[in-house]
Amino acid sequence: MSWLGSRRDCSITRCAWHCPDLPWVLADAVLIEQVLENLLENAVKYTPPGTPITLSAQARERELEVTVADRGPGLTPGDEKRVFEKFYRGRAEGSQSGVGLGLTICRAIVEAHGGRIWTERNPEGGAVFRFALPLEGTPPSAMADDGAASS
Repeated sequence: MSWLGSRRDCSITRCAWHCPDLPWVLADAVLIEQVLENLLENAVKYTPPGTPITLSAQARERELEVTVADRGPGLTPGDEKRVFEKFYRGRAEGSQSGVGLGLTICRAIVEAHGGRIWTERNPEGGAVFRFALPLEGTPPSAMADDGAASS
């Protein structure tokens, strides 16, 4: 596990990225990167070209909440929980590839970190996927030049 801190150099093609000053989160960076990769990959796969995908994060009372919102076909009502089941693929899959494990993996990773993940319909059309990780522990006071935490 390592401390994930906020970044200010955020630019992603086709995505709006909101990077406010965020608290540190104790997490396995490789696994959380996998969650973000899966969510963003799905958003890109199902969102028509030229429409925005928004990645944002904000601190809540005792957790950091990360959101990926798209303007794709969205979710069928009632699919909000089912999309996290193994091998489940929604109605809007069409010719899109995949076996229905990406969101199941996301759920397992987030829950292994003591967090939670959920989805909802985007009022502007599309889907919103959110996950929250607990804010706990004491972050390092400074980062050494080699990237290792120091006190």
